[in-house]
Amino acid sequence: MRLSYDSRYPGIEDLRRLARRRIPRFAFEYLDGGCNEDVNLQRNTNDLREVALTPQYLTEHRGSKMRTELFGHTYDAPFGIAPVGLQGLMWPKSPEILAQAAKQHNVPFILSTVSTSSIETIAEITEGDFWFQLYHPTEDSVRDDIIRRAKVAGCPVLVILCDVPTFGYRPRDIRNGLAMPPKMTVRNMLQILGRPRWALHTLLAGQPNFETLRPYMPPSLNLKQLGQFMDQTFSGRLNEEKIKPIRDMWPGKLVLKGVASVEDAQRAIDLGLDGLIVSNHGGRQLDAGPSSIGSLRSIADKFRDQITIMMDSGIRSGPDIARTLASGAEFTFLGRAFMYGTAALGTRGGDHTISILKTQLQQVMEQICCEQVGDFPKHLEPSIRV
Repeated sequence: MRLSYDSRYPGIEDLRRLARRRIPRFAFEYLDGGCNEDVNLQRNTNDLREVALTPQYLTEHRGSKMRTELFGHTYDAPFGIAPVGLQGLMWPKSPEILAQAAKQHNVPFILSTVSTSSIETIAEITEGDFWFQLYHPTEDSVRDDIIRRAKVAGCPVLVILCDVPTFGYRPRDIRNGLAMPPKMTVRNMLQILGRPRWALHTLLAGQPNFETLRPYMPPSLNLKQLGQFMDQTFSGRLNEEKIKPIRDMWPGKLVLKGVASVEDAQRAIDLGLDGLIVSNHGGRQLDAGPSSIGSLRSIADKFRDQITIMMDSGIRSGPDIARTLASGAEFTFLGRAFMYGTAALGTRGGDHTISILKTQLQQVMEQICCEQVGDFPKHLEPSIRV
């Protein structure tokens, strides 16, 4: 398909700045922030951008192709849209906007259990061509029913999340009343009044809710009760005994997201999982942890031929995607970049963001003489090769 984007906002940072001006501060800080002092948030991108690629200018070049096969499906680019919670808080109907854009561009979209659209809605938009990320419920009956719904919807890949054994300590969200249980403060109301376009669109779309979880919620929850429900419904810490029954009941591909160590990668392989997403939740869970690109190098070096290895966290551009692929990932996902897009440009945000990332990545491939995605590791600067 023909790529086009608004030339006023040619980079993700342009979208970030515009998003900051268009949505309430509490919503932007929920999207933009990490945990504690944001050390790992910054480390993610800083470490990634230390990766250098070696160009080959005099080599014969027959063109570059971004198409990538993953789990039996050929995607038009080696990146997809990562799961993000409370997407409709940043801009109304964000998951629907992004799912539609992903379908049009033939890249994967992952719906989070705690996003603001339901499995069934996203299945209708994508004709079943989407991935689903499961927050592990405390009750087996809830787990089984959510998995059943994803199966009925035609979802080919189930992603189970392992890096949220506890909610991250996020000072901004605590100040803004977005911790559990959430609360709406006078300051938040004033911020909403200062963003009338966001307020109008939110009013028309309706208050964002955890739509996938609606069937399991008691009716008419207030904010305090919602916090109690979320706390009681989910058991964040995964272990082998929780993963085994999911592997048994899920007929499609099963991926573990949040892997940051060689030990957990080995356990995933032993359990028969099909893929890993190396991730530290975008720096939102453990400020003292390693960057995702640092974890990726160790994991890819040891397991690259045993399981499909992907990565998210810290990726903000086409060159960042290239750096990640060169470092051993077979595929990449971006979360904040796409949410900046919808917060900045509304219904145009998904198409715009995918278009600029494809354009940037194509330029890098042509520049370094990389003909296909699998060749990226050959262009990794020798001093940092794994």
